[in-house]
Amino acid sequence: MKIKLICIGSIKDKAIDTAISKYTKRIPFYWPFSLTCIPDVKTPKSAGTDLQKELEGQRMLDEISPGDFVVLLDERGREMESRTFSDFISKKALELPRSLIFIIGGPYGFSKAVYDKADMLLSLSKMTFPHELARLFFVEQIYRAGTIARGEPYHHD
Repeated sequence: MKIKLICIGSIKDKAIDTAISKYTKRIPFYWPFSLTCIPDVKTPKSAGTDLQKELEGQRMLDEISPGDFVVLLDERGREMESRTFSDFISKKALELPRSLIFIIGGPYGFSKAVYDKADMLLSLSKMTFPHELARLFFVEQIYRAGTIARGEPYHHD
């Protein structure tokens, strides 16, 4: 099983980008990992947010293969403690023949087509975070999950 994180847009804050890189370089010690950044979709303001969600959604769906398990990061999703999240990934690593796909949506969320493709919704918090911070928090949690799975001393209860 491979873990793939799909995100919209680039990171503009250099400090956040550096921190994300730190964790994305560490994650492959635990699971095969890739980060796919889909370029921002530019639509005229008059087109509304639905068109932007549809265009972003199509690009997200293009990154998914049959048999992938798709998890959307969504504030209405299931919340997990770090140990539970580690157990979830470890279980999927044994079950899945393909990839475990996590997707962080664009500024307006996901299209209906992306929601329809999702196997699960996962929440980082009931609060809303900027996409750059959500990406940082999430890659850190994947790294933390790996250290928990291996019994390393990074995580403290």
